[in-house]
Amino acid sequence: MEFESFTIEGRNAVLEAYRGGQTIDRLYLLDGCHDGPVMTIKREAQKRNTPVKYVSRERLDQLSRTGKHQGVIACGAACAYAQVEDMLRAAKEKGEPPFLFLLDDIEDPHNLGAIIRTANLAGAHGVIIPRNRAVGLTATVARTSAGAVYHTPVARVTNLARTIEDLKKEGLWFVCGDMKGTVMYDLDLRGPIGLVIGNEGEGVGRLIREKCDLAASIPMKGDIDSLNASVAAGVLAFEIVRQRR
Repeated sequence: MEFESFTIEGRNAVLEAYRGGQTIDRLYLLDGCHDGPVMTIKREAQKRNTPVKYVSRERLDQLSRTGKHQGVIACGAACAYAQVEDMLRAAKEKGEPPFLFLLDDIEDPHNLGAIIRTANLAGAHGVIIPRNRAVGLTATVARTSAGAVYHTPVARVTNLARTIEDLKKEGLWFVCGDMKGTVMYDLDLRGPIGLVIGNEGEGVGRLIREKCDLAASIPMKGDIDSLNASVAAGVLAFEIVRQRR
């Protein structure tokens, strides 16, 4: 496994990190704060013998990378990237056709975090991101995912197009979000599937789009021309969920 160290901020993200078995080296709490969520986090820290340090709000602000620590910052030893094989194995163990998210150069950590959260709630077996030109697993991603990053495997690959080719050999087929594609309601989105979401500005790149078997569009009414990447991922993902039921 490959590891990337970062801090975890926010009450829910820190609590989910504990529940997900994430290793936490040190916990910083706002001095004098003893409400319910904080006490729950303290109990989890005590179970795992995590050193707890009580500090001022000013100190937490200095430590924070997101500016939204909610009085809680955990220094995690690392966040592990999974392997694509782990995702396929998990699908097989559950007796389900694989359902994966593949993200083409998502650069905004808030979008990545939101997409990982959506993937978890949609029952996807994992999220695949490229190694270069895209955000990795950061504190902001962890917080925005509301802790889903500790429950949904995330793999980082060198070549997304090659990964798609390899997964096709495993029986998966791929649909990408594309405003010029076929309306999603008119597509059969069942079976082992990879949902490909493009970056915030240009969408799915040409090479990746050519590797996909289908392009799905979301019917929209309004005065602007596109949805946020994470919102589009959610709409398409739950159409897949609906059809898989």
